[in-house]
Amino acid sequence: MALANQPRSSLRKQFCYTRHSQANSMNRLVIGNLLHRPLRSAISILAVAIEVAMILSIVGILFGQIEGSRRQTSGIGADLIVRPPNASFIAGVSGAPIPAKVADVLRKLPHVAVASPAIQQLSVKNSVETIWGIDYDSFNALRPFVFLSGGPFQGPNDVIVDDIFARSDKHYSVGETIQILDHPFRISGIVEHGKGGRKYLPIRTLGALLGAENNASIIFLKSDDPKNEQLIEQEIHAYPGLSEYKVQTLAESLSQMTPEHLPAFTDALYVVIGLAVVVGFIVIFQAMYTAVLERTREIGILKSLGASQTYIVDLVLRETAFLSIVGIVLGVAVTLLLKKAMDIRFPSIPFPVDLHWIIAATLIALGGALVGASYPALKAARKDPIEALAYE
Repeated sequence: MALANQPRSSLRKQFCYTRHSQANSMNRLVIGNLLHRPLRSAISILAVAIEVAMILSIVGILFGQIEGSRRQTSGIGADLIVRPPNASFIAGVSGAPIPAKVADVLRKLPHVAVASPAIQQLSVKNSVETIWGIDYDSFNALRPFVFLSGGPFQGPNDVIVDDIFARSDKHYSVGETIQILDHPFRISGIVEHGKGGRKYLPIRTLGALLGAENNASIIFLKSDDPKNEQLIEQEIHAYPGLSEYKVQTLAESLSQMTPEHLPAFTDALYVVIGLAVVVGFIVIFQAMYTAVLERTREIGILKSLGASQTYIVDLVLRETAFLSIVGIVLGVAVTLLLKKAMDIRFPSIPFPVDLHWIIAATLIALGGALVGASYPALKAARKDPIEALAYE
């Protein structure tokens, strides 16, 4: 009757206060349980942090390589790209099967302003990179190099490098010698980055090293007018012997530089994410399962005091969520520190950390942890209070 006579607003305030007080009590209990077992809590947090850092690092490096290739290709200044029949659009995997005379033929087409043959050779000697062999005059005519120091090739054993490579590792300068494909080359010039690659050799020099001195792997075209791109493609396919060659506009080529078009990229990404989730799942499952076994008597006391199954499940899942959130924050922080270290130590390797993937990694880690803790939580909730109180 006393409650019935109270105003509805007063009842609502009492209810909210009670719920708030219960929530604070449960949160204090959660934190107390975690601090009571600091080593296990630290291991669980570390496992989640490793899971998040692993996802963000692998995704950053893989997507960074794709985005870096897109930016470098778009900076070349070409309107169309010509590749030999059956060639892959992935730089450096097609060899050098195009005879140099094909570039001479393309230069004579009515609407072609520049035809520049090039070789793209994938190297994994010290790091994964693409070495470019270029015909300097025609390649520079697509979009001129911006030299920060030095200048064009002075001889067959010269190399032009971009500023990002020059700043990396040993901080190279003009006149120094570097090893490329096990051969020494003198740096003749340092240019602004963003035009195809990071190391450029004379095309005949790189061709000779590959046993294809008079060949190319790709030809870049600049049209006299962007409106004539389709007409140029038709002219190329109409020329005897070139009908099977692949001709793409720059936009079409860039559209293929996506994870969906890269062999096994998506599969590899899912495998890495799957391994990270398994690691986090197992550690959280084991930690929470062991915690439930160790606290059998405590759970019995809670249930004897009237705690419901929902309350016990909520308690265990809150502990898991707290561990996961701390682990996620630590994992993101570690990834950002790793990114900063990579930018300083290896500036030539793009390492983006996108908000989209931070959110995705957070949801993956938190979801995996809660799933891993579900069975221990249910096991704790179903314990008989009499047996739990008798547990030693």
